[in-house]
Amino acid sequence: MEIHRDSDQADDPAQKVSVSMPASRIAAVKARVGSRGFSAYLNAAVERQIQRDLLDELLQASEDETGPIPQAMSDRATEALRRAEALASSDAWSGSGTQDEDTRKDSTWRDRAAD
Repeated sequence: MEIHRDSDQADDPAQKVSVSMPASRIAAVKARVGSRGFSAYLNAAVERQIQRDLLDELLQASEDETGPIPQAMSDRATEALRRAEALASSDAWSGSGTQDEDTRKDSTWRDRAAD
């Protein structure tokens, strides 16, 4: 399975698309990254979803080959994912929301994840 990274996108020209989403979600994204970082934020979210989809496919293929994952292991993985999601949604993870636009532009979710 191939997962595209940002460095792979240098040769992949951008295309404009129209996306419908609730106004409150649009406002939440703009509050985090400003209007100039909106596309990059959505691009990162789509990349993460594709990676999750690929992981689900890989896990299903593995389960098809070797049988189901032991329940204890599945429970540990589920709890780890819940903790990661809680951390990602906390103020400590997302920042205070008071950065100026230039700082927000340069501070992607990947930069925060590396901290």
